[in-house]
Amino acid sequence: MDIVRAISEGKGNSAESSVGMYDSQDPSVGRLTNSRLRSWIREPVTTALRIDALVDRMTASGKFASVDSQDDGIRCQARDVEGDAFYILTRSDAGLTVRFETPDRWLSESVEADLYHSSDSLEELLEESLDELEWPIDEIPVTTLRHFRSDDLLYTFENDVPAGGDPTEVGGTWLLAYEATFRELGDVAGETKDE
Repeated sequence: MDIVRAISEGKGNSAESSVGMYDSQDPSVGRLTNSRLRSWIREPVTTALRIDALVDRMTASGKFASVDSQDDGIRCQARDVEGDAFYILTRSDAGLTVRFETPDRWLSESVEADLYHSSDSLEELLEESLDELEWPIDEIPVTTLRHFRSDDLLYTFENDVPAGGDPTEVGGTWLLAYEATFRELGDVAGETKDE
């Protein structure tokens, strides 16, 4: 018997029964429903990032030219790229967001060109990178990619990071997967010119 039915039939224990009680006599307050009860007892999703731990992990990885903390996340400069290109993990309305951004139109177009001529989509490449980092792809698939030019005139590729687990660990894994994915594309690969 579910807890809501037990409470409404007066069969719940006192702790369960008190969950369903309302101080108000107003009928618009409504009855306790399964969905309302689940929302009350569901663990809250947190996006509490341990920024210092993320900075240490990304710096120790050796994958970035520099790693800087921000109020709401971290910003890592891409290695071996002429010009500015950054991997960013930040808090957003959706929880956490990971992105690759650059003001360099040609760099963005070089990534797009590689994807156009590849048989794989960016989502598939990101999935491979996440799989190599032991992300549970079968249980928590890659979220939808967004590619746009931001209000700050930055060419941006971004994904929402799925909720679950320690946000610092999950966000760090997605940031490293983004780096591994984009490092192989276009001029982000840091190809050297013949002298």
